[in-house]
Amino acid sequence: MSDTNLSALSALSTVQQVSANNIANVNTDGFSASSVTLESGPADQGVRVGSIRESSVPGPNIGGVEGSNTDIGTEMVGMIRTGHAFSANVAAVRASEDMTGHLLNMIA
Repeated sequence: MSDTNLSALSALSTVQQVSANNIANVNTDGFSASSVTLESGPADQGVRVGSIRESSVPGPNIGGVEGSNTDIGTEMVGMIRTGHAFSANVAAVRASEDMTGHLLNMIA
């Protein structure tokens, strides 16, 4: 099993959680959407969460109240992209496990 793929799955899970929180608060006045920055892991092995930052872009001002600055379109596209990356990493982990299983069967 690849530590690189497992670290990516963990980081991508965080990205999805942050996006889900942004979408859940789309109607919350004054809510600032957050974004996740990913970076290479130690010795360029895998990926990890570099930072989670709130946006400084103000939300729409409706009747003197600042609304949420969450952009549903951007969040949905990001979630789809992250979902595809997650699926690709799961497939790589499964392939690695299958190869290990075949190798063990050959040795036994």
